[in-house]
Amino acid sequence: MSQPKILLLGPPGAGKGTQSSNLVDAFGVEHVTTGDALRSNKDMDISDLGLEYETPGEYMDRGELVPDEVVNAIVEQALTSADGFVLDGYPRNLDQAEELESMTDLDVIVSLSVSEAELVDRLTGRRVCEECGENYHVEFDQPAEEGVCDECGSELIQREDDQEDAVRNRLDVFAQNTEPVIEYYADRDAFVEIDGEQSLDAVWADLEAAVEDTV
Repeated sequence: MSQPKILLLGPPGAGKGTQSSNLVDAFGVEHVTTGDALRSNKDMDISDLGLEYETPGEYMDRGELVPDEVVNAIVEQALTSADGFVLDGYPRNLDQAEELESMTDLDVIVSLSVSEAELVDRLTGRRVCEECGENYHVEFDQPAEEGVCDECGSELIQREDDQEDAVRNRLDVFAQNTEPVIEYYADRDAFVEIDGEQSLDAVWADLEAAVEDTV
């Protein structure tokens, strides 16, 4: 079986991380995310791009937005070194989508569709362990003892970006910047839309079938 090149699209809270892990296990592909790619390449020499700083880390250390030119270069490097991949978190806008066209050919483009109300419930209900980073949910994945991590016994918190105002802002940003990316791909033969409000197993069954059709 060849290793597929998969693009996974969807708003925050759609389940991209969970399903990306399933794809890695099932198809032996690499999971490429912009966050991980930036962190692992923070010392990459970008002086030839003519930007303000000479490494991605200088933007990150100052809390500044990393320019598209840098993100594009790092993603291209990550994809070039991977036999197969699931790309998650990129492209975030139409300019990046057009850049991706020049980097690689995609075997399948999957969009996980979830309503805004469901996304708000999922994200505002998330609780995270301050110590070990384990994730829980007040409805779907509760710890044995309320507010306490099963793994290390530390306190669970609601992150600032999981509070409702922040969540709705994240979804607004997605709607403005990334929904046009989904529309950009929607008429491609490789494009598949999956109902992300199904159970995790049902979403995975649909996703696995979509990828298997291409390999």
